Amino acid sequence: MKKYYSKISYGLLIFILAVLTGSAVPMISKPVWTGLLINMGVVLFVLHLYLNTYYVIDGEFLIVKSGIIFNKKIDINSVRSIRETKSLLSAPALSFDRLEVNWGKYTGVVISPKEKKKFIEHMTKINPEIAVQMKQGE
Repeated sequence: MKKYYSKISYGLLIFILAVLTGSAVPMISKPVWTGLLINMGVVLFVLHLYLNTYYVIDGEFLIVKSGIIFNKKIDINSVRSIRETKSLLSAPALSFDRLEVNWGKYTGVVISPKEKKKFIEHMTKINPEIAVQMKQGE
């Protein structure tokens, strides 16, 4: 079993926390306790996602985990392709340096392993039939 942590775009994290902090300032100056509690809950949820987003290759399965909201087990032998993407769609990925893993006919997930090359090598070692599409220079 090998765990691959998600790459983190710290700029994105700082932006999210700045927006949440900025929205809390008016609630602090004119105490709005309900709003502050909701805001604090969102901050804790975001931090939870950042601490608990990772990808595990366990035997012939890829497990994609992102906090309490995303937990998917994928048979690596059913994976058809892995391609580099800069998709901005919501995904269990903490960076915009992403990989799209496709399996089945129309099923896929976007992830952002920190060790992208090692992750791809590990996946293709298990299933050499995976088509890998990386941008030029990779």
